[in-house]
Amino acid sequence: MQEAIKQKQKRMLRLVKSTDAIKSEQKPMIDSEDYYKQVERYAEQIRNTRNADEIISILDIVLSETRGLRFSDEVFTAQEQVKRAEQKIESLKSELEQLRGLVQTDQMTGAFNRRGLDDIFKREAARADRNAQSLGVVLIDLDNFKQINDNFGHQYGDSVLINFVNVAKETLRPSDIVARFGGEEFVILLPDVEMEDALTIISRLQNNLGKIFSIQVDKQSIPVTFFAGVALRSFGEHQNSVISRADKALYQAKRTGKNQAIPALI
Repeated sequence: MQEAIKQKQKRMLRLVKSTDAIKSEQKPMIDSEDYYKQVERYAEQIRNTRNADEIISILDIVLSETRGLRFSDEVFTAQEQVKRAEQKIESLKSELEQLRGLVQTDQMTGAFNRRGLDDIFKREAARADRNAQSLGVVLIDLDNFKQINDNFGHQYGDSVLINFVNVAKETLRPSDIVARFGGEEFVILLPDVEMEDALTIISRLQNNLGKIFSIQVDKQSIPVTFFAGVALRSFGEHQNSVISRADKALYQAKRTGKNQAIPALI
């Protein structure tokens, strides 16, 4: 996946440079000369970054300045070539955004992966701080997952993970986020909730999971359950800190009994 992004990065760099070359054949006005210097700086930034968001941001700036120059500066005699280059950059931006989604997604379950969780947590935490809102962070561990794999095979285990994510997406609010944290552990982000609401949401998920999905083995129906630790992020609290508190609550939930959700201490 990273190799694919690198290849698109090289293509984008060639397009940015080619757009510059088209204009360099002219006798530019002062604003054009400044633009050429800017293009070279942008090209250097693209060479030096591996972050998809930064590349997309740089391309947005290049496109904006190119279009502004084309309409304000009569020196361009190759406008169609410039326009085609812009269209190719837009296309590459779209492809890069799709690749970024793949990099951030757990391919088996369709939930976000750890990288995706990190990015989304930063966004949601910033929004919560900006709007003085809470952010619920729930750490979930599917019950008896190792035994399911050992007794029934990994295909059953994979099915449990996939169906858990499907039920979660159907049960949770549109603003809520599901991420696979590792193995049979998941993190759910609940923007703008209080603890009582967060516990209600997770209880509804537990009930729906039990109703909608179970493992069928030898005409027996085995329900799928999970433990959960629920924490509310404090203003400015780092991701590792709030997940650590949720993890401690998860440990208490496991000691309490099956299908339990326990609020974390502040």
